Amino acid sequence: MFEEKPPRCGYVAIVGRPNVGKSTLLNQILGQKLCITAHKPQTTRHRILGIKSEIGIQTLYVDTPGIHGGGKRALNRVLNRSASSAVHDVDAIIFVVQALIWSDNDQLVLDKLKKSEAPVFVAVNKVDEVPEKELLFPFLQQLSEMHDFAQIIPISAKKGSNVEHLETAVNQMLPEQMPIYPEDQLTDRSERFLAAELVREQLTRMLDQELPYGLSVEIERFKYENNVNHIHAIIWVERSGQKGIVIGKGGRQLKEVGTRARKAMEKLFDNKVNLKLWVKIKQGWADDERALHSLGYGVE
Repeated sequence: MFEEKPPRCGYVAIVGRPNVGKSTLLNQILGQKLCITAHKPQTTRHRILGIKSEIGIQTLYVDTPGIHGGGKRALNRVLNRSASSAVHDVDAIIFVVQALIWSDNDQLVLDKLKKSEAPVFVAVNKVDEVPEKELLFPFLQQLSEMHDFAQIIPISAKKGSNVEHLETAVNQMLPEQMPIYPEDQLTDRSERFLAAELVREQLTRMLDQELPYGLSVEIERFKYENNVNHIHAIIWVERSGQKGIVIGKGGRQLKEVGTRARKAMEKLFDNKVNLKLWVKIKQGWADDERALHSLGYGVE
């Protein structure tokens, strides 16, 4: 008679510098979109818990903002604190780096990880973008000499290559304990939070240069009525000039943001959405920690 293995459950932090594919990796692991993504640094501003439940194992992944140096605004400090604190009290850490690239911000992350007692797995991402694969080996060798990592695993978060191998390796580090969340739960975040993030995702993707970093989104109304989610969202900007850019000529830009965000919400929530957007000015919100706290930053 075979002895049934006790279930495993534990927390795994996903950390790295901005724009290395941490959120893309979590979405790939979960098999559906939870975290917003864009080809711009600091798209992720909050710690987000992604829950993956399988037979005998529940893995609680913590996606984090990119750790970075040089940012002088209060928002930069809050994001760094949020990400840095996530590496404590977890059972394992996935350190995401980009293949063939090592920057000062990568070193900054590694210096923080050296203070953690949890095993660190390096996910060398975007290997599918490396045309000459023989260049990977010396890079992997260089990484192995930097720290006593649990494993160094080349992956493609976007295509899913080798991601299952990464999951299997990490799951072996989880403690034997009962699941913490129901098996059908995807995250501990509310639908209001997810709706705000989907609006911000479209703003980040559609607006050029630095403007997305001067934006925040707040859900003012979220009500389910007659099989429709009625959602009112405020887009906060810092200056009047930014307001005009977000709205666009004849309101076209704001309308397009609303259309794209609404479609994403309907896919996520699996029902119709009536979305209304307003753009308002809150001067200096990204430099004011109290204002940031009121908008939900750094309160994980």
